[in-house]
Amino acid sequence: MEHSATLEREKNLLLVPYSSGDVSVVQWPPFLLASKIPIALDMAKDYKERDDADLFRKIKNDDFMYFAIIECYETLRDVLLGLLLDDGDKKIIWQICYEVENSIQQRRFLRDFKMSGLPLLSDKLDKFLNLLMFLRSVGFLEKTHTFHQDDKREQKFERVNIDLSQSRSWMEKVVRLHLLLTVKESAINVPTNLEARRRITFFANSLFMTMPSAPKVRNMISFSVLTPYYREPVLYSTEELNKENEDGITTLFYLQKIYPDEWKNYEERIRDPKLGYANKDRSELDRQWVSYRGQTLARTVRGMMYYRETLELQCFLDFADDNETTELSRNRHKHLKFYVVSCQLYGAQKKSSDAQDRSCYVNILNLMLTYPSLRVAYIDEREETVNGKAEKVYYSVLVKGGEKLDEEIYRIKLPGRPTEIGEGKPENQNHAIIFTRGEALQTIDMNQDNYFEEAFKMRNVLENF
Repeated sequence: MEHSATLEREKNLLLVPYSSGDVSVVQWPPFLLASKIPIALDMAKDYKERDDADLFRKIKNDDFMYFAIIECYETLRDVLLGLLLDDGDKKIIWQICYEVENSIQQRRFLRDFKMSGLPLLSDKLDKFLNLLMFLRSVGFLEKTHTFHQDDKREQKFERVNIDLSQSRSWMEKVVRLHLLLTVKESAINVPTNLEARRRITFFANSLFMTMPSAPKVRNMISFSVLTPYYREPVLYSTEELNKENEDGITTLFYLQKIYPDEWKNYEERIRDPKLGYANKDRSELDRQWVSYRGQTLARTVRGMMYYRETLELQCFLDFADDNETTELSRNRHKHLKFYVVSCQLYGAQKKSSDAQDRSCYVNILNLMLTYPSLRVAYIDEREETVNGKAEKVYYSVLVKGGEKLDEEIYRIKLPGRPTEIGEGKPENQNHAIIFTRGEALQTIDMNQDNYFEEAFKMRNVLENF
C-alpha cells in the first residue's frame, strides 16, 4: 500500500497536466496558481475605471495570474465544446468567445461586459464543474439526457456527450479547472504533511546536482539487491497492534497520534471505491499501515520493490515510440533485476510448530506472492545417509512465490554449516550472494527503507561504477 502522506486533492494540486498541449500558456501545478483566479475576480469586480489597459497591466504583472486566467478561459471553452453535441449549441459558444476576444482586442472589454456579475458567474461555474466531477457516481448526464429524449420540446444545450465522463484527459481538465477557480490555500502549505513536503523538496533540489545521464533500461548496469534477515518482525500481527503497554496505550493508537494526518488520509483512501480497498480485509490493511512505520521486513521489501516499479515505468517510456517492441521484450528487461532476501531460518520456520515461527514463515511467503521479483534464500538442514551413516547436510536454497506456495529454484550443497565458519550476519549474506544477478549488488539492512522518487535515480547512480 502506498504512503498516505497526501490527500487526493493535494495530489491533484501538485500534478502537472497529463495532456498539456491544449492551451496556449504554460500549465503550472495548481498549487502555484492557488488564489490567482479568486484574486483576479475580486480585482475585476471592484474595478471602477473604464480603461482596459490598466486592469490588464495589473494582471500581466503577475505571470502566474495571467497564465491562470488564460488557461481557465481556454479550458472552459474546450470543456463546453467537447460536452455539446449540437452544432447550433457549439456556434453559440464560439460566438460568445468571439465577442469576448474581440472586445479585448479593441480595448472595450470593461464597457461591453459587467464586471459586477463575475462572482455570480464564478459560483454557477463552480456548481457546474462539481456536477461534472460526479458524473460517474450519480449518472447525472445520462439521466438528464434520457429525460430530454422523452420531452418533445426543443431546448438549447440539451444534447450532451455522456461518454466524456469516461475520458481521463477530459475529466482531468474538469478537475484542474475546478481547482484553479476555487483553491485559496497558500502555496507554501501544500502539501500539509511535513514529511511529504520534505521529500518533495529534497527530490526537487537533488535534480540540480551533477549526476551522470541515465541510459536506457536495456543499456543500464544490471543489479540486484540483497538483504540479510534473521528473526526480526516481518509484519505486525493484529494482537501486537492492539496490545496495551503499562500505560494502557496500544501501538495502533500511538501511531495514530504520532501520524494523525497520515491516518486520516489512509482512512480516506480505503473508503474511496475507486481504489479497490472495499473487498480487502481492514485488519490486514491496518497491519500494513502500522508495519510500514516500524522496523519490519515488509517495510524494507516494499521500499526495495520501488526499483521494479520505476524500472517498469522507465522501460515503458524507453519503448514508447518503438512500435516493433512487444510487451514480452519489455517484461524481459524489467525482470533482469530482482531482490534477494537471505532469510537464514526460513526453512526451519517453515517446518516449525511454534506460532511465532509459523507467523514469520507465512508473512515471508505472502511477501513473495505479492512481489514476483522477490527471491528468498535460506539454509536448509537435512539428515542424509553418507557411507551408511546419518549426517547433517546443509544447502543454500533459493525460492520464489508460486501459485499459492513457494517454489524452489536452486539448491546448492554447502561444505558445512555456514554460520559456524564466521559471524552470523556476514555468513547469512555470503551464502546468498551466489543467487544474485547482475554487475552490481546493493546490500540493504533489514531496518532500511527506500523512497519511490529516489528509486528513479538508480540508473544514474550505477553510471558511476
